[in-house]
Amino acid sequence: MQLVRACAGSDAGSKKDDREAWEEFIRRFHPVIASAVLRTARQWDEPARALIDDLIQEAYLKLCENDYRLLRGFQPVHENSIYKFLKVVASNVVRDYFKAKNAIKRGEGQTEPITEAMLQSLPADMEKAGGTEWDAVSQRIELDKIDRVLRELTGKESARNRIIFWLRHRQGLTAAEIACIPSFGLTTEGVESVLMRLAAVISKHQGYSPED
Repeated sequence: MQLVRACAGSDAGSKKDDREAWEEFIRRFHPVIASAVLRTARQWDEPARALIDDLIQEAYLKLCENDYRLLRGFQPVHENSIYKFLKVVASNVVRDYFKAKNAIKRGEGQTEPITEAMLQSLPADMEKAGGTEWDAVSQRIELDKIDRVLRELTGKESARNRIIFWLRHRQGLTAAEIACIPSFGLTTEGVESVLMRLAAVISKHQGYSPED
């Protein structure tokens, strides 16, 4: 399908063309993705609208991550294959979320340190400024690019620092709130220092400069 190839960057074109392709993709397939998310989520719970919106955005991010790996690998068998493909992707995103959420609940009351898997299972608490679906998807793609920078960092505290960064910029926790997590072993000033160092590193990569 030409539209899928355009969204995955397989067809040569400008950034404007890519945006137009994604806008058409969302116009055409958003109802399919949204309905699959809602239907699957209701198998686990009666979710709030905000959670449904987050899971829908996670489904789009899943399509975009790793340089659009899923879209690049899509091979249609018939003209309606794309609909089944998107339903499967969206449903899997929802199932992964609720499985991770239930795993966290089973561990409540324990003193295990926060892990990356736990962090990634949480819905992003980012502002939605009333923009289009494309704006929200673009924001998620930018976050994915930043995460790639953080994954390249080395050192014994790199994993911890990455989690701290996303607790601040993805979940909206303050430095003081993050410092209250015993497994980090940091003061508020220590958390702020980590965040400043990571912001400096990110700002050197393609102009990213996340704000507190």
